[in-house]
Amino acid sequence: MYKEIRLSGTGGQGLILAGLILAEAAGVHDGHEVIQTQSYGPEARGGASRAEVIVSDDVIDYPKVTFPDVVLVMSQQACDRYGRLVKPGGIVLVDDTNVSSIPSVEGASVVTLPITEIARHDVGRQVVANVVALGALVGVTDVVTPEAMEKAILSRVPRGTEELNMKAFNVGLEKGREARARHESP
Repeated sequence: MYKEIRLSGTGGQGLILAGLILAEAAGVHDGHEVIQTQSYGPEARGGASRAEVIVSDDVIDYPKVTFPDVVLVMSQQACDRYGRLVKPGGIVLVDDTNVSSIPSVEGASVVTLPITEIARHDVGRQVVANVVALGALVGVTDVVTPEAMEKAILSRVPRGTEELNMKAFNVGLEKGREARARHESP
């Protein structure tokens, strides 16, 4: 296995933390080779934010995502910048709560879910949209095991928020699996 994953949105959406959680799940708990990088604009909130994770069964020779297999976009700005940059056969996971102009990507699947809306209404707190997104990502791609993701989430979230974050992950996982089933059925 070799997967390049890009998580993108705006500052304040928790995507850097999501990238760290994903990398920990893949490397520490599932035993894969992993590299995680991140970048964000100078603004504390509202600027561009991106976390990238490479997951492999072999040694990773180059530490940067060049042509991702999976792209998560959680803002229109991120979608405009990264939404079409995915490998043929790849997946673009779009938070259509925040993205109104959704790209069509030749040779790739575009999966839309109202991630932020799910966090707000199904979980009760918008602040966990990043963890809902991780659940959806696992549900759509199986890039890591749910058990590994649960362990990584519990090791990274603030004390006292474990139950909320586990609910967010499980709701996202269910919604991601439902979305995958819709895309796989003829």
